[in-house]
Amino acid sequence: MKYFLLAICVIWGFAESHAQFDDKRCKCICPSLSSVTNKTDKTHTERLMRTTNDPPNQCNCEVVMIPLVADKLNVSEMREFCPRCECKYQNRNTTIIRYVVIIVIWVISILVVYMLFLIILDPLLNKRVKGNYQEHTNEEEDTQPGPMSHNLSVRGNVLNRVSNQQDKWKRQVKEQRRNIYDRHTMLN
Repeated sequence: MKYFLLAICVIWGFAESHAQFDDKRCKCICPSLSSVTNKTDKTHTERLMRTTNDPPNQCNCEVVMIPLVADKLNVSEMREFCPRCECKYQNRNTTIIRYVVIIVIWVISILVVYMLFLIILDPLLNKRVKGNYQEHTNEEEDTQPGPMSHNLSVRGNVLNRVSNQQDKWKRQVKEQRRNIYDRHTMLN
């Protein structure tokens, strides 16, 4: 439920952000007015940024930023202000971005649910395996399936098959360790 609400919030956030950012926009980032005017006012110390829907041929400082700062700068300061601005025309597809983000959120959610499933399943498998697990001391017994492994495979449920496979892997790892550490040989 928590992830469903998170997905709804993300989708709603994208819907709200559509009004702020369009697929095609002109974005200008300029220095603070204090860098041009040499004034130390608190109102002129922040960088200026403005986003508009101007066409590509009008995406420049004179069209986008000068109307915003015309009352605060004189003509000579405006000539010094505009070369320091960086105006870029951006064309992007926010619909594709939106769907990619939603897919990534769903994949992460599915992986988290799968991880929780495995965390819950692990104690059940270990409890069942530890209750029936016998350590093999004879090497011939390791290669022949015993009555316990036969009964587990006959039942046919998923938990028993997984625990049977786990037992087989544990025996193989134990045999490999014995060969490498005790006999100093490798299995083929």
